[in-house]
Amino acid sequence: MHRDPVLIERRLHRVLTQRLLPAVHAHGVPLDVGVWPVGGEPVPVAEGLKADYQPVSVGHRWGPAWSTCWFRISGTVPKEWAGRRVEAVLDLGFDATKAGFAAEGLAYRADGTPVKALNPRNAWLTVAEEAVGGEEFTYYVEAAANPVILDDGPGGVPFLPTRSGDRAPWLTGEAPGAAGEPIYRLARADLAVFDRTVWELTQDLDVLGGLLAELPEEDTRRWQLLRAVESALDAVDLHDIAGTAPAARELLAPALAVPAGERAHRISAVGHAHIDTAWLWPLRETVRKVARTVSNVTALMDEHPEFQFVMSQAQQLAWLKEHRPEVYARAQEKARTGQFLPTGSLWVEPDTNITGGESLVRQFVHGKRFYLEEFGVETEEMWLPDTFGYNAALPQLMKLAGVRWFLTQKISWNTTNDFPHHTFWWEGIDGTRIFSHFPPVDTYNADLSGAEIAHSERNFRDKGLANRSLVPFGYGDGGGGPTREMLGRAARLGDLAGSARVAIEGPAEFFAKAHEEYGERAPVWVGELYLELHRGTLTSQLGTKQGNRRGEHLLREVELWCATATLRTGAAYPYEALDRLWKTVLTHQFHDILPGSSIAWVHQEAEETYAEVTAELTELLDAAQRALAGGGEGGGTVVFNAAPHARGDVPALGAAPAPAVEPVPARPAEARAPFTLDNGLLRVTVDERGLVTSLWDIAAEREAVAPGSAANLLQLHQDFPNQWDAWDIDAFYRNAVTDLTEADEVSALPDGGVRVVRTVGASRIEQTLTLPAGVRRLDVDTRVDWREREKLLKVAFPVDVRAELSRGEIPFGHTPRPTHANTSWEAAKFEFCAHRWLQVEEPGFGVALVNDSSYGHEVTRDVREDGGSTTTLRLTLLRAASFPDPEADLGEHRLSYGLVVNASLGDAIREGYHFNLPERRVPGDRAVAPLVTVDNEAVVIEAVKLADDGSGDLVVRLYESLGGRATARLGCDLPLAGAVVTDLLERPLADEPAPDLGRLRLRPFEIRTLRLTPA
Repeated sequence: MHRDPVLIERRLHRVLTQRLLPAVHAHGVPLDVGVWPVGGEPVPVAEGLKADYQPVSVGHRWGPAWSTCWFRISGTVPKEWAGRRVEAVLDLGFDATKAGFAAEGLAYRADGTPVKALNPRNAWLTVAEEAVGGEEFTYYVEAAANPVILDDGPGGVPFLPTRSGDRAPWLTGEAPGAAGEPIYRLARADLAVFDRTVWELTQDLDVLGGLLAELPEEDTRRWQLLRAVESALDAVDLHDIAGTAPAARELLAPALAVPAGERAHRISAVGHAHIDTAWLWPLRETVRKVARTVSNVTALMDEHPEFQFVMSQAQQLAWLKEHRPEVYARAQEKARTGQFLPTGSLWVEPDTNITGGESLVRQFVHGKRFYLEEFGVETEEMWLPDTFGYNAALPQLMKLAGVRWFLTQKISWNTTNDFPHHTFWWEGIDGTRIFSHFPPVDTYNADLSGAEIAHSERNFRDKGLANRSLVPFGYGDGGGGPTREMLGRAARLGDLAGSARVAIEGPAEFFAKAHEEYGERAPVWVGELYLELHRGTLTSQLGTKQGNRRGEHLLREVELWCATATLRTGAAYPYEALDRLWKTVLTHQFHDILPGSSIAWVHQEAEETYAEVTAELTELLDAAQRALAGGGEGGGTVVFNAAPHARGDVPALGAAPAPAVEPVPARPAEARAPFTLDNGLLRVTVDERGLVTSLWDIAAEREAVAPGSAANLLQLHQDFPNQWDAWDIDAFYRNAVTDLTEADEVSALPDGGVRVVRTVGASRIEQTLTLPAGVRRLDVDTRVDWREREKLLKVAFPVDVRAELSRGEIPFGHTPRPTHANTSWEAAKFEFCAHRWLQVEEPGFGVALVNDSSYGHEVTRDVREDGGSTTTLRLTLLRAASFPDPEADLGEHRLSYGLVVNASLGDAIREGYHFNLPERRVPGDRAVAPLVTVDNEAVVIEAVKLADDGSGDLVVRLYESLGGRATARLGCDLPLAGAVVTDLLERPLADEPAPDLGRLRLRPFEIRTLRLTPA
């Protein structure tokens, strides 16, 4: 008989979804349900257990958005179910397509012990593994009414503006009327028999059906599977599924017994649950998501000893330890059995574009140290599947942290160019290589379906070199991680003809096997891993980015001056405060917080937290500097310089009494525009439009502004990407631009500088242009009352420099990028990340754009009317995305940037530090000699601190900044008993000899950490 494959597949789908899966829990009786709605924020478990519950039935509506509702469910196992597995089946109002993004629950026993989570793909609780009949039981469920933020709107577009992500006003009593309406409905609460045989049949059919759908039509194996599936379906009596399921399984057994062949692709299936530390929910909800997921996976481990699960963010485990110690104890228990695998080596999975270099160091330090202290595990992987690009300093940082392997997934989201490798050596700016893998499954939330396994094998780009890849599987973001159904698939796919071979194992096992298989034959990728998507994250939520940038620099200052005060005056070093404050800043570097892609609630809290961090750090800083300066009784002032380069008479990392006569910024001589600012180094002209028409270098006799152009030109663009509003800037934004050339006011300021006021739409922009004494840098201080929606504000500096490359600061170095768009790879980088500076130059002359809080940059080569080309540097200042926060960036902001004329690479680096580490003036009369100095400007001291272990040792981290080899003398203003080179965790490196401080030799961009022991 002719078999139509399409009809068989359709029949399988319907029978499986409409008959067999429901029959897994075929016999059910209603449970008794009581409810207690929580009036505000979540309450402790003990309070939920002793609450006054009111009886309700299925159909009960519950949960204003972001609220919590406790359910008490109870029942008695029928006598006739003796010997059967009995489960409670609950539907809190689930949508199977929204696992992790809607209602979730965590069940407890009456003594408060957590059982497991409830979510759309995992809605059952074990009542009795083998019932005796008559058992009475009670469970309590803490249910979270998390609203669906990422929802399909008209046309299937899930990016409609919504206020659901705002801090829930009805939880604080501020909501008007209907704001507190319930959003979920209790849809099921049954006690049911779990039919193991029927469940096994569903898994057999699911795996074989998924496999045959992926096999080519001409493959004999496909036809064998079609025949087996059809025979099994014929054997099932849909009115007696339980009675006929064994016979159907027998018909499928031969098909499932055919082994895969030795040459089959091999897949390491790694249990995983990617939980965003915050995103479409606040941080407090992540704490509960972690508890739910860990409860789930540890319960699954009890029944499946082969199951292994990785957890990759130390902060989440630290939360678990603090808030849910009983769940944390289960994780530690399963870690001892080798099933729960701490991995990743980082405090959180951070953004690695915007996060500063020293912060990335501390991500490794605090992440690895937590795993060592709490689990006794020296992690060797950097597990970072979901972030928006990867800077080229990371390979060296990984190596210095003892990391051997790197995994990511996000590069599969590239929109222009397909990344050419899946397993490769990633080479950073200093030449360090890290063995890396990019799973060809193209997801970090796999469910081990036939389609995913087949895609992994087909998509694998390194065929011929190797035959192995990794699949992270499990529902993420509170979806509960792996399920028993996924483990059922893995068991069947371990050795099945027509499929890749699937083995559940940890990432270390995969990387060790892959490394052995590839050896040094794996291809090499040099430089950054640029994500051709989500470029808007470099700009979204300016307030969050400013909090991070300023927090990073304050932490540098506090460590420097507190270490100096401790070693000079005996003041106590604030170990506990710095540890806590660093962890707070690190947590907010998570890749949906710092990039600005979370709901309003997250960013509102982040800005409040940054304000608290700033206040505490400022207090510590003031105390240390006052102790060093000696007090202000004599009326003097001491100038502190935390930058790694000297400022006039003030040394790097030191302090000096203020000069008797302070330099002043250049003042315009004219009464009206055009105005001229002249500080003896640079002459700047500002015309009646408030635009800079000339930046004249007096000594070089060279104009920096391109002919016929004006600099500091604000430009406004429409900003409505095709999707992912807060994440994306699409290239077509360039198609239309409005140059802001109309000014409400252009006036000279009595204390120096030019004031320019502009109105655009409902927004007001006020800029102060100043020319500081002693530097070739025009500073622009900008205050914006930003009221535009879905608009992009940039500032342009067209310069008369023919530059083939731009160089932008990244952690511990810089990345060169072509200024042209000759290839699709370069054209795709139309918006890129730079930290404190961006520089372009031709032989003998360059310019640098420095900033205090911006990250989105672009460089273009624009054609002039005379046929020549102009190099234009643009800095992206503000956006106003409508999703997920419809009021993102609206409000008042203050930011600064500056253009440095005739700037070498070294000038750009120096001015970038100076711009972000301003002088601080403190009453006193004591000079403060630097604890450490270097005599080569190519070598930059990034951190000066006391060792974390409380030993009193001084830790100095420095790096070569120009991209060449350097020799430097490290001076230390302390008698020393010894010095060692350490890893990032301040542990001596066994293969490194004692450093010669008088002649340190560094490779290009090399990072060196020195531990100095005072005598």
